[in-house]
Amino acid sequence: MLRRLFRHSLIFLIPVLLIASCGGNPDPIPRQRPMQPAQPLPGTIPDKAPPPVVAESAIVVDIGSGRVLYAKNADLPRPVASTQKIVTALCVLEGGDIDKRVKIDVSDTQCEPTKLYLKPGEVYTRRDLLKVLMVKSANDVGRALARDVAGSQERFADMMNNRAAALGMRQSRFQNPHGLPATNQFSTARDMAIAARQAYRSPLLRSMMATKEMVFTYNSGKTIKLENTNRILKTVPYCNGMKTGTTNAAGRCLICTGELDNRAVIVVVLKSNTPNIWKDSENLLRWALERPVS
Repeated sequence: MLRRLFRHSLIFLIPVLLIASCGGNPDPIPRQRPMQPAQPLPGTIPDKAPPPVVAESAIVVDIGSGRVLYAKNADLPRPVASTQKIVTALCVLEGGDIDKRVKIDVSDTQCEPTKLYLKPGEVYTRRDLLKVLMVKSANDVGRALARDVAGSQERFADMMNNRAAALGMRQSRFQNPHGLPATNQFSTARDMAIAARQAYRSPLLRSMMATKEMVFTYNSGKTIKLENTNRILKTVPYCNGMKTGTTNAAGRCLICTGELDNRAVIVVVLKSNTPNIWKDSENLLRWALERPVS
């Protein structure tokens, strides 16, 4: 009799201990073991297999539910280049006062292209600079926003890491606001999908990242036409964002979003090449949205 009671008590106790060990908070996007081969995950449709993907890491996530539709090495840490500017943008919004005026400092200009070639002493609003950051990915703009929001590049990196941790990005570490190569700076396809899903909730960021082209006016009165670096905005009619990234270490990277028939998805493609970055991303976006609901 005592043995039966002991066995029954274990049956009820073990689930409680498991829940406690997990911290009680569900993960925003369910995880897989690192280095799993490319495969459709539960929720995809067997008679329409996902397209082949050249990129080394990728993930497709339903924005509404957070369900993973496809993953390839989604938890493998790697450089993500300028796609991490999505986290930069989230931190700028967190800093508040989006219309605050920013005076450009000489230190803001000390970075590699892509640049807007801002000049020390020029003054712009955070809103205008953030839009350029999302559309054209200018690195001097990222540095100016980081310094203005946090006081220094280092403190802004701390802000990025704290924001990432709060979102549940467990395998990410950021050292700068622009994504140029830095020691101990990395993320994963899954973590960047978490950041993208959060950014998608901001009407302001969605509007900026959906902008196909814009005109920026310098203090001198000179104007420049800027085209969005995300080519999928022009090839897929229901694509509505998000962010490109390219360095030698990261390869060609793209996070794109799309919405069709009241469904919205995020596609993250990391470490691809030209032209496969565009093929991988467009094919996955079309596969995810141009199919029946499972």
